[in-house]
Amino acid sequence: MDQIVFHGTGLHTGAQCAVGLRRRSGGLAFLQDGHSAALDELSVVRADRGVQVRSDSGLQVDLVEHLLAAMAGLSIRRDLEVQLTGPEVPLLDGGALEISRALGALDLPRDPPCLRVVQAGDIHVDGTRYAFEPGDAIEIEVDVEFRGVGAESARWSGDADEFLLEIAPARTFGYSDEADELREAGRAGHVDPHAVIVLEPDGSVAPPGEPPRPAELARHKLLDLLGDLYLFGGPPLGRLRASRPGHARNQRAMRQALEYGLLEPLEHH
Repeated sequence: MDQIVFHGTGLHTGAQCAVGLRRRSGGLAFLQDGHSAALDELSVVRADRGVQVRSDSGLQVDLVEHLLAAMAGLSIRRDLEVQLTGPEVPLLDGGALEISRALGALDLPRDPPCLRVVQAGDIHVDGTRYAFEPGDAIEIEVDVEFRGVGAESARWSGDADEFLLEIAPARTFGYSDEADELREAGRAGHVDPHAVIVLEPDGSVAPPGEPPRPAELARHKLLDLLGDLYLFGGPPLGRLRASRPGHARNQRAMRQALEYGLLEPLEHH
């Protein structure tokens, strides 16, 4: 199998979108409407309720975090062309399981980490703490707390099978009392209750949605973190513990960690 295409509806725009995954020799490339970009040519436009990226070539697409998380969790960095149609990556299952399974079916090469923690230190961004420690293996931990749900935590050891079983299936979520505000801002235009966990303020789930599985909110925040780390060459070799992470904070923390010398690229020959 050399190519798999997913069609679906965009969470924010409600538009029909598609993402195609094609195995080919060479570097990782993203294509949209005749525009092409490599990973390091993408810059973040917006990071509220999802991540939107663009390139100088004219490519621009929203909701890329689950796609990037799938590649991060499976250590896929080359021999892949991602073909994007529409303004968003389709939400699909609300997590990264369908895309991850497709990437596995393409039998793509798995690469070792290309980023490592070289110095212990903490980064604080708007009330979120990111603790970095050097180590010989990938170890990512997330602690969260949400109203009506309470505290949850999740951990990932860098293993692809563990990612597929525990992290990739975790669905995106939001609160029902935030929906009107999001729609007024042009976001959350199409919420599929089978793919999105819609929480009431007391932590219950608005019907007909299925309730969260154990620690699913924390596992989804870890999934989102992996997608953000991938934009910087991560996940890094070493330990990273994030308390109450979010997309914009994740990216600010990574930029600071690189600037302060807590992280450095790994070169493989």
